[in-house]
Amino acid sequence: MISDNSQTPIQLICLSPDDLNSSLLTASQKNWLKQNSFKGQSARLLALPDENGSIAGYVFGLGEKKGRDPLLLGEAAARLPGGKYQLSANVKKGEIDNLAFLLGTYRFERYKSSGDPVELFGLDDGSQQAKILSEAAFIARDLINIPANDLDPQIFEKYIRSFASQRKMTCKSIIGDDLLKQNFPMIHAVGRAAEQAPRLLDLSWGPKQAPKITLVGKGVTFDSGGLSIKPTAGMVLMKKDMGGAANILGLAHAIIASKLKLRLRILLPIVENSISANSFRPGDILPSRSGLNVEIGNTDAEGRLILADALSFASEDKPQMLIDMATLTGAARVALGPDLPPLYTDNQKLARELMELGEKWGDPLWHMPLWDPYDGNLSSSIADVSHISPGGFAGSVIAALFLRRFVTNVDDWVHLDIFGWAPKARPGRSQGGTDQGIRATFMMLKNKFT
Repeated sequence: MISDNSQTPIQLICLSPDDLNSSLLTASQKNWLKQNSFKGQSARLLALPDENGSIAGYVFGLGEKKGRDPLLLGEAAARLPGGKYQLSANVKKGEIDNLAFLLGTYRFERYKSSGDPVELFGLDDGSQQAKILSEAAFIARDLINIPANDLDPQIFEKYIRSFASQRKMTCKSIIGDDLLKQNFPMIHAVGRAAEQAPRLLDLSWGPKQAPKITLVGKGVTFDSGGLSIKPTAGMVLMKKDMGGAANILGLAHAIIASKLKLRLRILLPIVENSISANSFRPGDILPSRSGLNVEIGNTDAEGRLILADALSFASEDKPQMLIDMATLTGAARVALGPDLPPLYTDNQKLARELMELGEKWGDPLWHMPLWDPYDGNLSSSIADVSHISPGGFAGSVIAALFLRRFVTNVDDWVHLDIFGWAPKARPGRSQGGTDQGIRATFMMLKNKFT
């Protein structure tokens, strides 16, 4: 959080091992650090006493610069008691340091009593980007953390409409059987078994003559697996299966708040993958918006189906760039773990740029191949394409290859197979629903469209 600057802040002095003789410290404070064996160790937090024995401030160890986590200061914010804090002069002008601290102040307290917040004092006009990016992250985190009973497709649409209204965006929705009338058969099929009807949200912002950038986010508010039902262990976190849509909304906030010079369109297919008499089945063949007939091998691979119709729709508008985010495959986590989302694009230069920006801004991505020889694994003997491979190999790559079949008329397509969840806390990220891909993609777009 950001302080209103109305109270005297608590000083947070950030020191590397080379800063122990800093003029930021008094002689007695230097002695205190020595007595407590404080040597600027990474993430070491130590209270500083004043002459009366009260807390005068804190010191926080930055460790060695080489290999330092760019979001390290988020660790301080996560561990400090509530209050208004001012960063020491050696870091407070650093936009990434400000962002790191702000990200560390996040608390999800919708369902529990809240304590005093940790706030950042004295954020100047030059650090507004840190404020915007922290807000973007918190949008994604809050949405993912809300359980499915409080964020079904209907409630999610209400949130999205409010989001759009606050930012002067146009917002349209196609709901229930109207999806069939307007040729979104796979979005309808996946969501038709749920109590709340499936829907597609279509948002726009910016001058129509500006370069067209379209964002697509998977919005499965809960995923039971459908008739290919998940075991309990696999279902317990499935409130997060709308994490792609949540992160796309966070990215959209950053784009709009920063007034990037582009024409933004957002497509969010919102469904619950539930079980009833009218659930779609393994072995079904579904028509798609693109005209391809899709053989269903497993109803728990539903995300790529709703994305396929949305990507086909997005392609019809011929955007310059199309970016989708989705909590798509467990295979991505097997390959790269929960903290490093796979990035897919055929543009090698764009992939390198996204990886470099992600590393700089504490938002790592890893370029994975759209490996053409594997595309044949999607062949079907009775339909145009199968939506899964008969084997368990390269599951994230196979899913990306399936999606690629529905992307046309686009200069650049980027697919992020995110996890949207932090199994444990780390600097700048609390445990639970988390942002992934927002900062890397935003900074890339900012470089192109400022």
